[in-house]
Amino acid sequence: MNLLDIYKELNTEAKCLAFLETMRWPEGVKCLSCNSARVSHITSTGKTGKSRHLYQCNDCRFQFTATTGTVYHDTHLPLSKWFLAIALITESKKGISANQLARALGVQYRTAWYLAHRIRKAMVEANQPKLKGIVEVDETYLGGKHRGHRGKMKSKDVVIGIRQRGGDLRFFQAENAGQDELAKHIKENVSPDLDMIVTDEWQGYPGAMISAGIHGSKHETIKHKEKIYVRGNVHTNTVESAFSLFKRGLTGSFHKISLKHLQRYLNEFSFRFNNRKSPDLFGMTVRRMALVGAMPYSQLIEENAFTPFVRR
Repeated sequence: MNLLDIYKELNTEAKCLAFLETMRWPEGVKCLSCNSARVSHITSTGKTGKSRHLYQCNDCRFQFTATTGTVYHDTHLPLSKWFLAIALITESKKGISANQLARALGVQYRTAWYLAHRIRKAMVEANQPKLKGIVEVDETYLGGKHRGHRGKMKSKDVVIGIRQRGGDLRFFQAENAGQDELAKHIKENVSPDLDMIVTDEWQGYPGAMISAGIHGSKHETIKHKEKIYVRGNVHTNTVESAFSLFKRGLTGSFHKISLKHLQRYLNEFSFRFNNRKSPDLFGMTVRRMALVGAMPYSQLIEENAFTPFVRR
């Protein structure tokens, strides 16, 4: 669904609730407590005078709604604005800032920022299969400018990119680009049975391959320092192009972001990039948001809550 479809088809709360129910329970509504399909629909009036669409399980008597246990639960924002925000984020190739989202939805900046991060939570892809075929690994550095050469990396963070040619992309915020850190991400995401893995000449990669269980004959190196960027099928151009797209998004859309929340932005970009050919990226995201659970504001702003390391 594009923005025009959402405006036409999901312009009332009733329509939005019906769509959410279809996404959450494609085979019919089931009890959230005992998973029974014997559920009755109840329409009641809440304290505000608005009608509430409740369900009650005929077996355990548990009452629930389509938003119970989701990030939409107890929200003061209409579902129509939630869905519009999801569409804007999933359809924006380079992302959309909280300021722009606030203007589009007619809400305050803090509401838009909170909204965007809860949507990003649903974009975390767990238990992904390991990458095979030809895999490229590279690292880049994000952060503020630093005068002089000495200590310039103290103001920057490392991002490790792993991409299968013709397949998925994965980005990780890392403490450093050392051998152990590289080995950890390669071992968790790359199958030893791959055809070839390509990196640049950074000294940490050979040892990382051994630690990750990848045979040395499968590791090819492209020597960028010697101005060599392509050697037959050996290059890191596809993962570097993904880095370039992400950085253009940071510069053009977000301008600057907190490193504490960097991994969420990496998750958003990877999810959107990997599912860019999906015919229903919007519906997929709505469904995932109904399954990830709530995210209190205190959890969002908690110091180092989503930072995978403590800066020294």
